[in-house]
Amino acid sequence: MNDVRRVGLRRWAWLSIATALAVIALKTWAWRVSGSVGLLSDALESLVNLAGASMTLWMLVIAAQPADAKHAYGHSKAEYFASGFEGALILLAALGIGWAAIRRFVHPAALLAVDAGLLASGLAALINFFVARLLLRQGRKHHAVALEADARHLMTDVWTSVGVIVGVAAVAFSGWLWLDPLVALLVALHILWAGARIFCRSVAGLMDSALPREEQAQIEAVLKTWRGQGIEFHALLTREAASRVFISLHVLTPGAWSVKQGHDLAEQIEAEIRRAIPRAHVITHLEPIEDPASQEDLTLDRPLS
Repeated sequence: MNDVRRVGLRRWAWLSIATALAVIALKTWAWRVSGSVGLLSDALESLVNLAGASMTLWMLVIAAQPADAKHAYGHSKAEYFASGFEGALILLAALGIGWAAIRRFVHPAALLAVDAGLLASGLAALINFFVARLLLRQGRKHHAVALEADARHLMTDVWTSVGVIVGVAAVAFSGWLWLDPLVALLVALHILWAGARIFCRSVAGLMDSALPREEQAQIEAVLKTWRGQGIEFHALLTREAASRVFISLHVLTPGAWSVKQGHDLAEQIEAEIRRAIPRAHVITHLEPIEDPASQEDLTLDRPLS
């Protein structure tokens, strides 16, 4: 995707920020009128949503910058910092919620104005749900890792709200005060798991993980059409950097071919791979198939001669 289209993704980050502010107001009011620690945990996670959405906007601005002398491969990896930051914030929020729940176990308190609190929390959950679905669709469409992470965080918030609403309603009907902190603890465990997933995905991206098997199979399908015609391939390397994909491979051709023949073939193969994976940047290296030296550079680090 070109830089102009990446810039357009910022408006979705602004939508996430506006949503977080509205939801924080609703959930804070719900907690204040009810006194529920479960609703407090829900409000605290929305604060994390605001911080994550702000970080997402910042990293999308950086990721949209074109390649320069110091960053020849572009700035797309900046998105992984946003998702990693959001994952870390979720983990911290989970610890805070867990601590608040434990304190409420030790010092139970009656809930007040439950109906109003649940109504406000339910409205906040609906807002988060629709915005999350919208952000997730845009994140997947444009391969925006930061936007997709923000969307998944909002969906986590939705299920958290549902759990809290159920817990608070159960307390109101049964009178068992311990249900409120119990739900808060379950919420903490749930968002701890979600935060760990987001954080691990960010680390994988920063570590130059290979493409998923599905996309690697698409590359192999392209290469398969040329095998059996005297052409071979090896040293296929792939890595994903948020919206961009980098693919390199060695093309083994008959040594008697002219430079132009080899070049034309390499150009055709690169074009076919880009058609299969439109966001790919493909680099090929020509080698004579008969030369034993061509078999010595199969890995990233070629052995010293």
